[in-house]
Amino acid sequence: MTLIDLALLAALLILALGALIPCAYLLMQTLMSGRLRVPAPAPRRLRFDLVVPAYNEAHAIAATVANLLQIDWPRELYRVLVVADNCTDETAAIAAAAGATVLERQHLSQRGKGYALRFAFQRSHEDGRADAVVVIDADSLVSANLLQALAARIEQGAHAIQTDHGVLNAGGAWRTRLLAIAIAANHVLRSRARERAQLSCGIRGNGWCVTHTLLQRVEYNAFSLAEDLEFGIDLGLNGYRVFYAGEAHASQEMVADARTARKQRQRWEHGRFHLIRTRTLPLLRAAVKGRSAVCVDLALDLIVLPLSYVTLNVGALLLISVLAARWNPAFHGWIWLSLACTATLVIYVTRGWQLSGTGARGLLDLAGAPFFVVWKVLLMLERRRSTEWIRTDRKAS
Repeated sequence: MTLIDLALLAALLILALGALIPCAYLLMQTLMSGRLRVPAPAPRRLRFDLVVPAYNEAHAIAATVANLLQIDWPRELYRVLVVADNCTDETAAIAAAAGATVLERQHLSQRGKGYALRFAFQRSHEDGRADAVVVIDADSLVSANLLQALAARIEQGAHAIQTDHGVLNAGGAWRTRLLAIAIAANHVLRSRARERAQLSCGIRGNGWCVTHTLLQRVEYNAFSLAEDLEFGIDLGLNGYRVFYAGEAHASQEMVADARTARKQRQRWEHGRFHLIRTRTLPLLRAAVKGRSAVCVDLALDLIVLPLSYVTLNVGALLLISVLAARWNPAFHGWIWLSLACTATLVIYVTRGWQLSGTGARGLLDLAGAPFFVVWKVLLMLERRRSTEWIRTDRKAS
């Protein structure tokens, strides 16, 4: 074997390792993504605080509060808590006028959604009115069955639940349709599979619930750029899984404007990569020490990079395989491995499209997915400067 053969083999082995693990993981989840059984309705006795963290959301907060006050649950058993966090607009006044209980918070250094949530959770515990808290983003609309779905799981022993996190404006533009497909694949498909395997579906930032009993056992200390993912990992490390309630929905408008989407995506991706560096080894240690399938899965969920990066890896594997086979026919088998990985990604994305409800338009927009992948990679090469809570300007969409 020549030096060139050895170099090609080394490159193929490295690329194959980065392709096979995520592709096998995604294929397994795709095969387990069938519809889940909905539990029987629970007695209407549990009390909830619906926490809405808001930073300069004057334009959207009234509609969100009005929507939450129409949930199908006894009105005396829940309240809407809006946390006007470091706001400089009329968010607090508008939310109060709409019928919410408003908590105003000002802090020069502790700024961000995580700090706002901890503030609200502590206040909810002190008031002693609720059995559980539910987190709803300030620009969201929820389904009427939200609290019924959460109560059904809590009555069955769950302490943390994530509902379906949807997209309100999925048909608004090609970018929002692609995001709807990506969210359906990453959230709906994978959450169904993880729930079927009795693993943790994780926390997705919007439409999640945790009981006060659990908050007393696992203190909320998630303040990173991906505070939702971080807290879901903390729960797993402490032996708790997040249940999935896919029949209830908390949907928000996604941005179509490229500049705003760029800022938002930077925050999400940088926050995720920070957690990969800091939480993967603790999860693996906990998985071995406690024989925890939940921690194994949470570690895999971190290790498996976002689909854009997996796609690039598989594409590079296919390209190097073809070049290697042209150099030496003995490498021809690597092409079949690359094509198998490619087929797996196609199956996964197609299932995500099916679950997204974007129809024929969404299928056509998938033709532009390669440009979206390039955009994300270029985005991650830019240096991130700010770590503050930046309100997403959705009016541009």
